Amino acid sequence: MRIVVLGAGALGVYFGGRWIQAGADVTFLVREQRAAQIKENGLIIKSTHGDYEIRDPHVITAPSEVKSADLVLFSVKGFHLEGALDNLIALAAKGAYVLPVLNGIEHIKILQETIGRDYVIGGLSYIFAALNDKGHVKQAGDMHHLYFGPLEPSQENICKQLAEISENAGFISKNSRDIMQELWKKYMFITALSGVTTAANLPIGAVREQPETLHIAEMILREIQELAKKYGAVIIDADVEAAMKNVQSLDSEATSSMHKDRRKGLRLEVDHLQGGAVRLAESVQLDVPYIRAVLGMIKPFDMLK
Repeated sequence: MRIVVLGAGALGVYFGGRWIQAGADVTFLVREQRAAQIKENGLIIKSTHGDYEIRDPHVITAPSEVKSADLVLFSVKGFHLEGALDNLIALAAKGAYVLPVLNGIEHIKILQETIGRDYVIGGLSYIFAALNDKGHVKQAGDMHHLYFGPLEPSQENICKQLAEISENAGFISKNSRDIMQELWKKYMFITALSGVTTAANLPIGAVREQPETLHIAEMILREIQELAKKYGAVIIDADVEAAMKNVQSLDSEATSSMHKDRRKGLRLEVDHLQGGAVRLAESVQLDVPYIRAVLGMIKPFDMLK
C-alpha cells in the first residue's frame, strides 16, 4: 500500500512514522515551509510508546509528484479543509482513498460531495500529541488510537489492507464496522472537552474541581447524544458515562488542543466543532443551549489573531 500523508502535523507524522517503522511506503505532502523545516531538522517522534526517527523521509510539496497512491491520511485542522480540497481531488484521481482524521462530523459530507462517496473512508484518532519548535512530534499518555472503517461497501478491501498494515505499526488500530457511530462518540467527547477547557481557559483538573463547570461538560455530552440520534447514530447512556469517566481519568494538567491554541493566540477549531454542532442542530430543529453558550464564550478568542 502506498500511503500519502497530507498534513504533516503531529497526527500525520506520528501515524505516518509508525507505518514507516513497520515497513510501509509513506510520502508526506506538505507546504514549502514545512518541507524546509523537515529538511533542516528531520522527523523525530518522542513518545511514551517508544521514540523513533524517520530517516530520509519522502517529502513532496505538490500532488503532481505522486505517480499513484492507494490511501491518503488527511490530518489537518478543520479550518484548513477547504484549502486542501484541490490536493485531495488530485490524489483521488490517482486512485487514492481518503482517510480523514479531522475533528468533527461535517467534513465527511463535504468530502463525499467533493471527491465522491466511494473515495471517503470514515476515520478518527485519539492521541495527545503536538509539534515542538523543530517540528518533531511529542506524544504523551497512553492514547495513540487510529480508528477507521468503510462508509461504502466498496471500501471494505482497502480497510482490510489498512488493518493488516497497522497491526504491527506500534499503535492501537481498529477497523470498525460502524465507523459513523465511532465518529459521533469522538465528536461528543472532543466537543465537551474542548468546550469547557477553552471557555474556562483551564486544564481539565481545574474544571473537575468545580461541579458547576463539570456539569457543563456533561450537558454538552448529552446534547451531542441527542444530536447524534437525529442523524441516525445511537449513542447509549453507557457511552456518555464512559466519556465522563474518561474526563475524570485524565491527568489534571491535560487539556484540549483547542485550549492550547487559545493559550498560544492561534486560530481555533471552534467553528468546526461547537459551531458545527449548532448548525447540525438547527437543521433538525434541536435546541443545544449548552453548546451554543460555550460557542459564544469561545468565539471572541477565535477573532483575536
